[in-house]
Amino acid sequence: MAVKRRDDDADETDETITLFRAVSVFDIAQTDGEPLPEPPCEPLTGDSHAPYIAKLERFARSIGYRVEYRPLEHSEGFCDAKEKLICVSTNATSANGRVHLLIHELAHAVGVPTYREHGRADAEVIVETAAVIVCGAIGLDTSGESIPYIAGWGERNDVEAIRHYAETVDTIARTLESAVA
Repeated sequence: MAVKRRDDDADETDETITLFRAVSVFDIAQTDGEPLPEPPCEPLTGDSHAPYIAKLERFARSIGYRVEYRPLEHSEGFCDAKEKLICVSTNATSANGRVHLLIHELAHAVGVPTYREHGRADAEVIVETAAVIVCGAIGLDTSGESIPYIAGWGERNDVEAIRHYAETVDTIARTLESAVA
């Protein structure tokens, strides 16, 4: 679609810009051939964002949660809304990984504390999307971990649900961004 651009005085200019809209063309079920490769999962390394750990722990306390670090066998962390506990695995080897996990679990605490409303898959997509936004705001690129994680949970293509989640994700992200500011 081509449109003419208007300047601040609402007069048309001679500049034309072209806009595109992304739309699905084929459903994956309508294709054949070898499955597409899974995106590689790249764990977070480094300690450049270690100072955020204390801020995130303070924020957790301010909303009534305690943060514990312990060895976990089957997950990297969890948020227990009933016990008001955020637990991060001591197996997370880098400070940057712990920052990411804390933000993810805090997103559960402030926005999706249980799976009742959205179900587990949708809840994980919501909180990890919020975590990507918050981590990006502080300069921590989590895409190597986050994109495969979101893709693994987000198999459904429901446009109305995505619109609904966008508002929820934005609310969660804004809350957490204020905590790390």
